[in-house]
Amino acid sequence: MDDSLEWFERLYDTYYLNVMRYALQHAEQGHAEDVVSETFLVAWRRRADIPEPPLPWLLGVARNLLRKQADKARHRQLITDRIAAMTDDRDLLAWDTADHVIERTTALRALAALPDADVEALTLITWHGLSPAEAATVLGCSTHAFTTRLHRARHRLDDLLAKENDVTPTLKG
Repeated sequence: MDDSLEWFERLYDTYYLNVMRYALQHAEQGHAEDVVSETFLVAWRRRADIPEPPLPWLLGVARNLLRKQADKARHRQLITDRIAAMTDDRDLLAWDTADHVIERTTALRALAALPDADVEALTLITWHGLSPAEAATVLGCSTHAFTTRLHRARHRLDDLLAKENDVTPTLKG
């Protein structure tokens, strides 16, 4: 067996529970498990850089990953709040206010669940009124790459909306 693999197995077996306990202190179980997995992935990739003892380094990596995760969650909430703030009373005047509120809530949840890159692609076109070529310039990519990104973002949003509509009760009789 390769020495690197043996070293990694020992590292993982020795420190997995420590890293998991640390992650669970700061995140729900599903997120904590993701952080632990990513922490050991970073450890494998940077195995030559890990000092002795390795636990403080591993916990530092986990801490940074947890911080990034929290930043993403705050960013998603900020986007959701901005969308809500851009809604005025006229938006709420619909032929069936209850349906409108449910649809709006569903749309906000779906948008908040999208990756940041998808939200950015969608908002550059829909809110900021940019053309695909202009949006591509903002993102520093080709128009073709942007339109592909936009198509995928719309598809993911459609999928999320479909899932939301499958589980969201409606007020219609």
